[in-house]
Amino acid sequence: MSRPVVAGVDGSPESLAAAEWAAREAVRRDLPLHLVHAFDRGPDRTPSAAADAVRRHLGRGILRRAEDRIARTCPTARLTDEQVEGPTAVALSHAAQNAELLVLGSRGLSGFTGFLVGSVAQSLVARATLPVVLVEAGERSEDEHLADEDGNPSLLTPYRDVVLGIDVRDPCDAVVEFAFETARLRGATLHAVHAWDNSSAVALGPGAPGIGEGPRREEEWRGFLTAVLRNWRDKYPGVEVAETVVKGRAGPRLVRAAAGAGLLVVGRRVRETRLGPHTGPVTNTVIHHARCPVAAVAHD
Repeated sequence: MSRPVVAGVDGSPESLAAAEWAAREAVRRDLPLHLVHAFDRGPDRTPSAAADAVRRHLGRGILRRAEDRIARTCPTARLTDEQVEGPTAVALSHAAQNAELLVLGSRGLSGFTGFLVGSVAQSLVARATLPVVLVEAGERSEDEHLADEDGNPSLLTPYRDVVLGIDVRDPCDAVVEFAFETARLRGATLHAVHAWDNSSAVALGPGAPGIGEGPRREEEWRGFLTAVLRNWRDKYPGVEVAETVVKGRAGPRLVRAAAGAGLLVVGRRVRETRLGPHTGPVTNTVIHHARCPVAAVAHD
């Protein structure tokens, strides 16, 4: 059985845009799309059959609006849906545990506005073990494509770049493969970006040459990036690859590199802190500031 693309919907403009994005991605991947609406009684509410019936009725309306919108904009998507009960982040995470990826509105889930600590979207990015894609309100299918010669939105132009944020000191196959596969499905250019600063270092082993100083350093990093991507270029010969090495903090540099991109892909190391799951500084920066959809891919 195919692993679906799962989209969480709550009726907000962000979640509807996310559902549309998920539908297009499901069609590109030849996968079914599963819409999920989660409702939560809250910790202090006594179970009530009447109240639950109202919640389910409202949830059914939310799902129907999303389905109607997808039927108009992406009629070839294979749709299923369900309602789940419980704390929203936990319920959506459970519903997506066998999914290929989870797609969410970047704001608006369960009334939250923005990525505040404890918000549903950020909690899911921090906890999920599958790729999570965040989509802003207003994202349309033509936004995935370059503008036409007159600067107008178009569905007939090539796809915008898929930007991959990669740390060549510790590259993760799952993150790189997700980016290459996404670019392949779109026929898009993959733009791999590695950011470095003067504190960056690479452990090459005893007796191995170190990173150069001054002007040599950037060229050294460029060589590492090319080496890391070489096998992936061979595996995906049809994907055009652009490589950029830039000095500076990774988060802001990736936000800048993704201006005008169709998707930004970053890795998120699965880790726990004393305060619970943590997204990491780079992922945290891009999900706050990138203006295109962001895919956070979990890895060990």
